[in-house]
Amino acid sequence: MDSYVKLASLSQGRDKIFRTTQYACILLNCLIHKHGSNKELAAKLKHLESNLSSGRKLFRLGNTVDAVQTARRNVQISDPVLRFCLTAISLSRALYYICDNILWSGAVGLGDIDKEKWSKRCNHYYFFSLVVSLGRDVYEVVQLMKEEVLVQKRQASKSINNLENNRAQREFDWIARIKSKAFLVLLFQIVGNNPPVLLDIVKNLCDLTLPLDKMGICKTNSGVVGFCGLLSSILSILALMHPALKLKA
Repeated sequence: MDSYVKLASLSQGRDKIFRTTQYACILLNCLIHKHGSNKELAAKLKHLESNLSSGRKLFRLGNTVDAVQTARRNVQISDPVLRFCLTAISLSRALYYICDNILWSGAVGLGDIDKEKWSKRCNHYYFFSLVVSLGRDVYEVVQLMKEEVLVQKRQASKSINNLENNRAQREFDWIARIKSKAFLVLLFQIVGNNPPVLLDIVKNLCDLTLPLDKMGICKTNSGVVGFCGLLSSILSILALMHPALKLKA
């Protein structure tokens, strides 16, 4: 209960709780329609999902300023790749929030807007931020693999110094061949041993299905959208509740 109260006290936490419930409704609605049962419940879930979506848009009204401030901080990062990725992610999210706010204003009757046009822009910015986020994940994995290879090279060098030159060279070549064949094993080992990286990759891949579906690039169904959205929301909540699981800049 204390963890829930702490989560609900955060603006991001409230948004994630709403998001989790929203995609749970979408998934349940799909399952109900699939089995053709309880149409009344399906209608209620649809109405609840719509209200949760509107509530989330209201929560995000101030997120544009926060995203711009985050971008300004990310410009100071020393690593050029991380600096580019994190700054681009923050700026694309700022543009996404602007489009989202315009959609919200139209939904509540504050203005007459082209919903289709702004929704398309919103999905484009969201898609771009997720692609760059996955690029950042790949960069993190590459850096971790480089560190692991350096460690293995040092260990191999120590063993070489303790052996005769010819025999040591043959053994070193054999180790190199084994390493090339074990690339995927090393990759999965590194990702598995770094929960923040693994969590971020899975979360971004799940989120990527949402704009892909809305833009018509990779059409799925409401069940897939609901499941992927629900899973990514749960992982986001885990990262909020346990900072050690959050990928650091």
